[in-house]
Amino acid sequence: MGLPALEFSDCYLDSPQFRERLKSHELELDKTNKFIKELIKDGKALIQALKNLSTAQRKFAESLNEFKFQCIGDAETDDEMCIAKSLQEFAGVLQNLEDERTRMIDNANDVLITPLERFRKEQIGAAKEAKKKYDKETEKYCGVLEKHLSLSAKKKESHLHEADSQVDNVRQHFYEVSLEYVFKVQEVQERKMFEFVEPLLAFLQGLFTYYHHGYELAKDFNHFKTDLTISIQNTRNRFESTRSEVESLMKKMKENPHEHKSISPHTMEGYLFILEKRSFVSTWVKYYCTYQREPKRLTMVLFDQKSGGKIGEEENFILKSCTRRKTDSIEKRFCFDVEAVDRPGVMITMQALSEEDRRLWMEAMDGREPVYNLNQDSQNEAMAQLDVIGFNVIKKYIYAVETRGIDEQGLYRIVGVSSRVQKLLSLTMDPKTFADVELDSSEWEIKTITSAIKHYLRMLPAPLMTYQYQRSFIKAAKLDNPEARVAEIHSIVHRLPEKNRQMLELLIKHLANVASHHQQNLMTVANLGVVFGPTLLRPQEETVAAIMDIKFQNIVVEILIENHDMIFKDSPAPGAGQSSQQLNLPRRKSTESKAPSCSERPLTLFRTPTHLEKDRAAVDKRNSVVLNSSSETQSTSLNCNSTHNWSKPNNLGSSDGDQDGVLVARQNRPKALPNPKGRGSISTSPATPSPTSPRSPSWPMFSAPSSPQQASCTSSESSPLSPLSRKARALYACKAEHDSELSFIAGTIFENVHPSREPGWLEGTLDGRTGLIPENYVEFV
Repeated sequence: MGLPALEFSDCYLDSPQFRERLKSHELELDKTNKFIKELIKDGKALIQALKNLSTAQRKFAESLNEFKFQCIGDAETDDEMCIAKSLQEFAGVLQNLEDERTRMIDNANDVLITPLERFRKEQIGAAKEAKKKYDKETEKYCGVLEKHLSLSAKKKESHLHEADSQVDNVRQHFYEVSLEYVFKVQEVQERKMFEFVEPLLAFLQGLFTYYHHGYELAKDFNHFKTDLTISIQNTRNRFESTRSEVESLMKKMKENPHEHKSISPHTMEGYLFILEKRSFVSTWVKYYCTYQREPKRLTMVLFDQKSGGKIGEEENFILKSCTRRKTDSIEKRFCFDVEAVDRPGVMITMQALSEEDRRLWMEAMDGREPVYNLNQDSQNEAMAQLDVIGFNVIKKYIYAVETRGIDEQGLYRIVGVSSRVQKLLSLTMDPKTFADVELDSSEWEIKTITSAIKHYLRMLPAPLMTYQYQRSFIKAAKLDNPEARVAEIHSIVHRLPEKNRQMLELLIKHLANVASHHQQNLMTVANLGVVFGPTLLRPQEETVAAIMDIKFQNIVVEILIENHDMIFKDSPAPGAGQSSQQLNLPRRKSTESKAPSCSERPLTLFRTPTHLEKDRAAVDKRNSVVLNSSSETQSTSLNCNSTHNWSKPNNLGSSDGDQDGVLVARQNRPKALPNPKGRGSISTSPATPSPTSPRSPSWPMFSAPSSPQQASCTSSESSPLSPLSRKARALYACKAEHDSELSFIAGTIFENVHPSREPGWLEGTLDGRTGLIPENYVEFV
């Protein structure tokens, strides 16, 4: 059943049946209004989906257009060319289709969404406004009518006529509004038949136009589609016909690979494992090597299939000799040694993949069997001697370092390229080419020259400070009394062979010069000790005890650098260094209560190496850590007529690769700082400041009895425990654990600082409060 017709005559009766019929029309308009709202919402969603689809189709077309087929071989068949350009053809069709879709989407708003919204707002909205007016007039008419009917008949005739006239006017207005509302409702019901459906038809027409465009494209594409189908079938047929032949060839390769090797421009090529020394351990690294017999050139490329095929830098050298490695001389199998022309005396150990592979490599390189009585160590030793050549070479190196790179950061820690170091040594150690080497040229990096100095010292038949006195130096570094240490080391140095002592003096004076520039190069005395300790004092026999003494080797080098003027100036008095009782110790009392100097504290702890002599080259890499922060530099002028540059100990960072970490130990409370029960503990992470710290008090330098001028220096200004009240600055933070102590942070300034009755503590004032201050953690200002 359709909606009942609304008669205008029924507006005057306003019967219940009329109201029911009118209500059914109102419900239909509400239903239509809601439907149009949902349709507009769905239409917008459809348009957005079409936009997203178009974007995805265009992206897909762009991907097809960017891909290019690469066929095997240097030429392509017609079928292969047709297939190769097919993706671009597909992309063109899709792009053309999406252009039409974009036009359809752009028109969709105009032909669908806008007309529907206009019909809903203008027509249905107008009907709703008419209903509101009709309901308002209905309520007004009913109210006036009820009021009029309640008038008394006893009223004056004129008053009653006036009331009747007013009611007639309201009734007439109500009838007019009712007629207008009924007219509008029926008008909207009739309009929706065409104003609602026509936009939908226009939208469908746009869809049909789009699909027709696709049909036309398909017709135009049909010719290429036919050709492509034929090309694909032809290519498939050729593949099926040749697949059996390829499979047969593969089986032949599996059964006898040597008969089907490809022709190579190289005499021999393949993978080899090469022995490299890294951070105290020997590592076998995989290289792909090629060898050409005519120029005798061996090329190596670092490559490992397991790591994703990352290719390293290419290295090559001219082969001098190839020797099979004796089986009982190495744990690995299939090994052989090669020697390069530009690296004389340096054997590179390689491991082939099998015994047959080693035989082929040795045949290609004209290899020979090993001579069992040759000793590689003796060959290396023969290269470096404490002779005129050696002194001239070291002097030349030192001059180059001091004139070109004294301020270079990480000096002696950064390791040079091994091949460059070997080449520099071979050129400078040869009297024929010594004068031709120009170290001021950019060809030779500073790290190459410093590495050559260290390598020369390791190539000596015995360490520079000799095996004979190695234990004596270690014992001297372990003495409790700092002055006794200096005196004992002074004595031992002058017992060294003359050439050893001269070379040591040359080197130590150079290192002292390097340390004086530590603010720029970051190489403090302690850092230089870490670098040169294991080189100058390596033990003759590798034991656990020798490994644990490495830190004392470093301290010996530190003492030599700090006291080089006194140690190398003259010989010690007879019997000096034999007993600390024989030393002139004018400041024995005050020094017992101050912080230990670098000559009495083992600051650095090393990771324990597995080989001391075999892996000595790896020490350089471990020592190549560049400090994270530069140390401050101050100069403290002593009243003993000597000025020293002092540097604060640094925390050493660690890095991977050529630079292995060096751990700086955190010291406990200094020996001079008593720790009675109830006393506060020092909450500092830095090591105890040494006498070489820029923030240390003006401690005097110690000397052997053979230096009377320094030993006689007794000025009170050179002692941290001055009897006068002075200001002092905190070097580190301290947390008090006793009421009598002061808590402070680094940089705090104390007033009225003077010695306290308790040894190792000072008394000072901070913010109006007087308390105890650890003596070794302040400096006077």
